[in-house]
Amino acid sequence: MKISRLSCAGIYVTALVLAGVAFARPLGSSYHLLKKYPFGAAPGNTREYYDYINVDSSARRVYLSHGTEVKVIDADDGSLIGNIGPFTMDHGIALAPEFGRGFVSDGAQGKVLIFDLQTLKIIGEAKAQDDTDCVVYDPASKRVFAMNGDSRSSTVIDAKSGSVLRTIDLGGSPEFAVTDGSGTIYANIQDKNEVVGIDSESLAIKSRWPVAPAGGPTALAMDREHHRLFSSGRKPPMLVVINTDNGKAIQSFPISSGVDATDYDADTGLILASTREGVVHVFHEDSPDKFSVEETVETEPGARTMGLDTRNHNLFLDTAEFGPPPAPTSERPHPQPVAVPGTFHVLVYGR
Repeated sequence: MKISRLSCAGIYVTALVLAGVAFARPLGSSYHLLKKYPFGAAPGNTREYYDYINVDSSARRVYLSHGTEVKVIDADDGSLIGNIGPFTMDHGIALAPEFGRGFVSDGAQGKVLIFDLQTLKIIGEAKAQDDTDCVVYDPASKRVFAMNGDSRSSTVIDAKSGSVLRTIDLGGSPEFAVTDGSGTIYANIQDKNEVVGIDSESLAIKSRWPVAPAGGPTALAMDREHHRLFSSGRKPPMLVVINTDNGKAIQSFPISSGVDATDYDADTGLILASTREGVVHVFHEDSPDKFSVEETVETEPGARTMGLDTRNHNLFLDTAEFGPPPAPTSERPHPQPVAVPGTFHVLVYGR
C-alpha cells in the first residue's frame, strides 16, 4: 500500500515527537545517477587504477586518487581544476585547511607527499613505511595519521611542519581510519578482524574491539555525535555498528562483496557503503541503538570508492570500463575483470 508523501511526513514527525528523538529520515526519491564525468588515463599508468575520494564540501572540490595523479575537480560541474603529482601509486588523501595543506599517500614509495591547497603543487614529503594507504587529519591534535598496511603500523606527521613524529606499531594491517574529532583515531585492522583506538596526543593504543560478525574490515565511518562506528568488512561482507563507549557491536547488516568505502551523513542519518559489485547499500540511523535498511542502489561495476558531499548530500563514485578477466592461475584462481586504461570516469548520485 502506498501512502502519500505528506502523510508519511506527518506520521514520521508525530513519531519523532512521541519518541523524543531528533533523527531526520530523508524524504524524496531514491538515489539515482545525476551526472557522469569521463577522464583519460593517468600519466604513465600501465593499468587503470583508482582509490580514495575526498570531497571538500566547503571549498567545492573533489579529490580523486587516480594511480600516478590526484585529480581535483569542481564539485558542482565536474570541471577539472588541476592535477597533483606525479606519484608512483597514490592512495589516501587528507586535507588540513587551517594550514593550507593536503597530504597524499604513495604506497609504492612508502611516503606521504604534502601539497599546497591553493596551487596544488607538491611542497614536501614525509617518510612513512611500505604500503602506506589511508591518511586522516585529526584537528584535535593537528596531526596526520598514515596507515601503513603491509608494515602493520601508522606514521604520525605534524600537519604544520610536515615532520614525522612517530611510527606506531598497530599489531596488524590497517585499512580505513577516522577521527572522532576529540582526540581518538579509529582504524580497521583487516587481518585481525578488529578496530583499534589510538590516542592522538599520547599516540598510545587505547582500545581493541572485535568487528564480529563481520571480518576483513576495510571501510570505516563514524557518527561522532552519538559515538557510533560503521565498520564494513569483506569476510563475510557485512556492515557492523559499534558503540565506541564500550566497544560492543549493536547491529549488523549483510552487504555485497568488495566493499571499499563507507560514509555517514549526519544531516540525514544515512550510512552508505559502496562495493566492487556496483552497489551502494544505504542504511538509516533510526536512533543510536536502532538501524534499518533504507535502500540498495545499483551503480556500475567497480564503483567501490565513494565520497560524500555534505552540502547537498550527493555521492561521488569512480570506476572504469572492464574487459574480461585474465586466465586463472594457481596464485589467482578467481581473477577479477581488468579495467581498461583510459576509461576512468566519475559518477554523481543524488536524490
